[in-house]
Parts: sequence; C-alpha cells; structure tokens
Amino acid sequence: MNEKHTGKLIQRKMEEEGRKANWLAKKLHCHRNNIYRIYQQEHIHPELLHRISIALKHNFFAHYYDYANEQITV
Repeated sequence: MNEKHTGKLIQRKMEEEGRKANWLAKKLHCHRNNIYRIYQQEHIHPELLHRISIALKHNFFAHYYDYANEQITV
C-alpha cells in the first residue's frame, strides 16, 4: 500500500539517506524549522514538492500517482 502522507515520505527518504533537516533547508533556502513543518504536512504544494524532489533526487509525485491508481482499482 502506498502512503499518501507526503511529509512522512519526505522524512523517511531523508532518514534513509542519512540527511538532516539543515541539509534540506540549505537546498530550499529556508530555515530548518520549515523542514520539520513539511514533515507534518500530508499534502504539499506542487512547486515545493518539485523543489524537494530535485534536492532529494526522488520523484515524490509518483507516490500520488500510485496512490490514485490504488483508489481507482478498489
């Protein structure tokens, strides 16, 4: 089952890569507290998600696609 809570997916990817919030904050040009807020968000604005996907070299949009397909086939 694909998870749709995007913030948790981002947090998990960061942990898998051994990255800290400061690293992503520098990539996104924001404060690390904003990264912790992102982790709490179920849905993230597409432009921000695009920037995060580039920084982490991971297509987070694919999770939405997979989740939608699961919902359609139910």
